[in-house]
Amino acid sequence: MAYSDFTTLTKVREAFGLTIEESIDLFTDLPEVLPSSYLQTTLNENVFLATAINTEKARSELIIAPVLLEIRRIFNFKIGFFSGSEFNVDFQAGLSGYCDYILTASKESYEIRTPVVTLAEAKNESIKSGLGQCIAQMVAAQLFNQRNGDAIESIYGAVTTGTDWKFLKLTNKTIWIDKRDYFINEVSHLLGILITPFKDSQSQ
Repeated sequence: MAYSDFTTLTKVREAFGLTIEESIDLFTDLPEVLPSSYLQTTLNENVFLATAINTEKARSELIIAPVLLEIRRIFNFKIGFFSGSEFNVDFQAGLSGYCDYILTASKESYEIRTPVVTLAEAKNESIKSGLGQCIAQMVAAQLFNQRNGDAIESIYGAVTTGTDWKFLKLTNKTIWIDKRDYFINEVSHLLGILITPFKDSQSQ
C-alpha cells in the first residue's frame, strides 16, 4: 500500500483509528497576510492560464507552488520546501510514496528533516478525492516527527486544485476538516492560514 491507496475517508479512518470532525471553521478571525507584489503578479499572470490548460500539473506549477513558496519567503527562507518528494515512513502501514508538497520548520533543502508541519495534495478538480491521501500523509508526518523527537502538537494539510483550497488539521488521533473552502482570490486569507503552523517555530 501507499498514500495513493487511501482513496476514501472511511479507509484512512479505519486504518489509523482516527476520529473525523467536519463541523467547525478552523481558521476564523485569523489575520490576513498581504501577498508580495511578486506573488500577486505571478497569480495575475498564471491563474487564467492554469485553469485554461486545466491539468493537475499546470495548476501545481502555476498556482500552488508559487503560493507555498511565498510562505518560505515570508519566513526569510528558513522553511523547508519539497515538491514531488518520496516520504517513506512506514511501508507496512501504507505510509509510503510521494507527496506533492511538504513544508518543514527546518531550512534543510536536500533532505526532509523534522519537524514536518504542512503537507499539500494537488488535485485537478475534485477536493474530496484527495482527502484520504492527504490525511494518510499527515499521519505519516506525525509519526515521522515523533520518531525524531519532534512531537509537535498538530500537523496541517491542504487538498487543493490551486483555485480551491480545503484545509485539515491532525492532533493526536483527531482530524479536523475545515467546514469551509477558500479560494485563490482570497490569497491573503490563504497566506494567513498557511503561516499559522510556523509561527511558534520561526520568526518572520
